[in-house]
Amino acid sequence: MIFTLSQSLMLAVGAAYYLTFTGVPGTATYYALIMTVYTWIAKGAWFSLGYPYSFIVVPMWIPSAMLMDLVYWATKKNKHSLILMGGVLCGMSMSMFNMINLLTIDDPLETAFKYPRTTLPPYMTPIEPQVGKFYDSPVALGAGAGAVLTVTMTALGCKLTTWTYRWMAAWSKWD
Repeated sequence: MIFTLSQSLMLAVGAAYYLTFTGVPGTATYYALIMTVYTWIAKGAWFSLGYPYSFIVVPMWIPSAMLMDLVYWATKKNKHSLILMGGVLCGMSMSMFNMINLLTIDDPLETAFKYPRTTLPPYMTPIEPQVGKFYDSPVALGAGAGAVLTVTMTALGCKLTTWTYRWMAAWSKWD
């Protein structure tokens, strides 16, 4: 649940900022693509250290960002519709897409604790948790909380645009 909430909130703020700053539908998907590429780079770094390829889970940002783009385009660039409908769609869909993604890979926790590095000092060696891939999986809780919280975070992304414009206007007086 924490994974889904953190990822959906990051997507909601960044995508709403990109959309309202540029005013061009499609920039939320562009933002999600950038974040996905960054995660692939991190995944490659872990893989080069000897961890298995499925050690890092790449969150499914792109489909949720496409839904935000669709709302922004369908409502003719209405910022309030983006906040309400785009935020709810992003929050609810993110947990669903991430759960589908988790079905296709090995359990990340189990994998992480199979591969402790021998060079780690004893205080850094992880203790194996007693959880599995879907042990009491709070998907519905993540979707519900995500749908509520991403509306607020989408509003924050739109507000960041306002602050950016004000900052640019304040500094342009010195020209």
